[in-house]
Amino acid sequence: MEWRQKHTLFGVLLYVGSTVFVVYMMSGQPEARIWNALFWLTQLFVAVNSVAKSFLQEHPNRFRYYFTLVKPATFLMAKMVYSILLMFIMSLVSLLLYYVMLGWPLVQSGLFVAVTLVGSLSLSAVFTFLSAIAARAQQNSALMAILGFPLVTPVLMILSKLAVRALEPVYMPGWWGLALVLIALDILVIILGVILFPFLWQE
Repeated sequence: MEWRQKHTLFGVLLYVGSTVFVVYMMSGQPEARIWNALFWLTQLFVAVNSVAKSFLQEHPNRFRYYFTLVKPATFLMAKMVYSILLMFIMSLVSLLLYYVMLGWPLVQSGLFVAVTLVGSLSLSAVFTFLSAIAARAQQNSALMAILGFPLVTPVLMILSKLAVRALEPVYMPGWWGLALVLIALDILVIILGVILFPFLWQE
């Protein structure tokens, strides 16, 4: 059913393309660290415009229909998997557009792509979970914004620091520690979603 709503996919693609083009028109080809910051800001807005709406666009009556078909944990995980795949695609498209328009200041391209994919998983997991909470709280989008800020900010900070290693070939102590913290945060969000969503589902 998500895949049938192709206007959402093409809308996000248009948003990514227009955002990168506007950045190019305003700043040309920025230096490496600015390039990194702009890339993660773009990823944040892509996640907000695509993943965060996964539950909010569902009609309340459709939730009742889903209630008769599947278990709540299964429903949440299905939404999360779809959101992760969508963010993977959007992230790779963003990387391609950044390469074409804003240059490629990366020293370790493979590492940056790996961090990008992990970041896509992180943002997808967080925003899917928040969208589920907001949707069951009477479609309160403001609730998602309030809850999202303290969760997304550390994720973006960790991702930007992990990506710096792909920009500059220098030794970074604690890099693996940050990576493990990010992975642990992703696992925690998924576990919390599986535990808490059934209670929201029954409301």
